[in-house]
Amino acid sequence: MHVVFVRGPTGSIVATVHRADGVSLQLPGYDRKHKVPHDLAHYATERALEMSGGVFGAIAGGGVFSNMRVVGGKPRYDAAARSKRLLDAHRQTLTMAELLAGVVHRAVEDGSPDQTPAMVREAWQSLGSGPFPWTDQHVEDAVRILAELTVEWEAQGAVRVTWPDHLAAELPASRGVKRGRRGRT
Repeated sequence: MHVVFVRGPTGSIVATVHRADGVSLQLPGYDRKHKVPHDLAHYATERALEMSGGVFGAIAGGGVFSNMRVVGGKPRYDAAARSKRLLDAHRQTLTMAELLAGVVHRAVEDGSPDQTPAMVREAWQSLGSGPFPWTDQHVEDAVRILAELTVEWEAQGAVRVTWPDHLAAELPASRGVKRGRRGRT
């Protein structure tokens, strides 16, 4: 999946997502006050931590958030139902992605990456269960990726990235009525 971040005409950030299924969507950002686009922080964090159930993994898997709009291609006939099922199934990971991307975003925005691994661990503890699933290197990679993308963003006013296919969120099986022949008595 290819994602292009650009500054929109009103100064807000717009990410245009080109999914593998041929559908293109726009994801508006609402962060004119930050030098670093928040959705770019999501990309860097979710990519470095390999969070397939985060924002970009969910979009790659067929999820469409309520603030998104289709700008190209033809969605499947059941796209809305599939999206709802996928987003519902990954709700916890989406919440975690929001929290962790916020920590990484703040670190790059403020220029204070030194405490980021400890802050990410603390954020994890507020919502996660079990042992912390990443190393400090994973977190440092998220900060490094976002810092590099920020330099590109400031220089060009646009960033093009690719979301790996293996990090697309899994669509859970449908729990609908099973169709088929019934046994006769």
